Amino acid sequence: MPTRLDDKDRTIISMYSADPDVSQDAIAKALKLSQPSVAARVARLKETGALEASVGISPLKMGLYLAKVDLASTRPNEIIDMFVGCPYFANGFSVSGRHNLCLFFFSESVTTLESIVNGHIRSHPSVSDVDFNIVIASIKDFIIPVTLRPKHSTKPPCGVELRCSACPEFKGHKCMGCPVTGEYQGSFY
Repeated sequence: MPTRLDDKDRTIISMYSADPDVSQDAIAKALKLSQPSVAARVARLKETGALEASVGISPLKMGLYLAKVDLASTRPNEIIDMFVGCPYFANGFSVSGRHNLCLFFFSESVTTLESIVNGHIRSHPSVSDVDFNIVIASIKDFIIPVTLRPKHSTKPPCGVELRCSACPEFKGHKCMGCPVTGEYQGSFY
């Protein structure tokens, strides 16, 4: 059941959407409420998920490439699990229709994005169809929470057994490699 919002809640959410740094005093003045009343409403809205803040990067503003990958898989959870810890993974959605997954990836290199799609998605036995597109522009900011200093591991989060240094795409400088394993040839991470 969706969270019920009244007009005051809608105003609070709208004010935060217009200016994430808006003060609760400014909201209180606009709503003719006390600041503690606004604080209680904000806390409730955050608790229910009606008001969320996201801090991260705007890949398109930073000159990075953003890929939208739509695919059909008989084991969509397996695909999502493969990318949960991947530094290049922005977000994923289970969707209805012919393609049951919509994934977003970002990188400083289109060929790295192609390597991810070709090496991990197209080659997966549960995947029957893939549509790979580069996003040209965004109407609203698309913010991606990102860890620019990923925790290092000898095993990549995607579970691939092949080390980047042994991969022809990496050797040919078509793929930047994995920042988690330390086998990375880029400058972003």
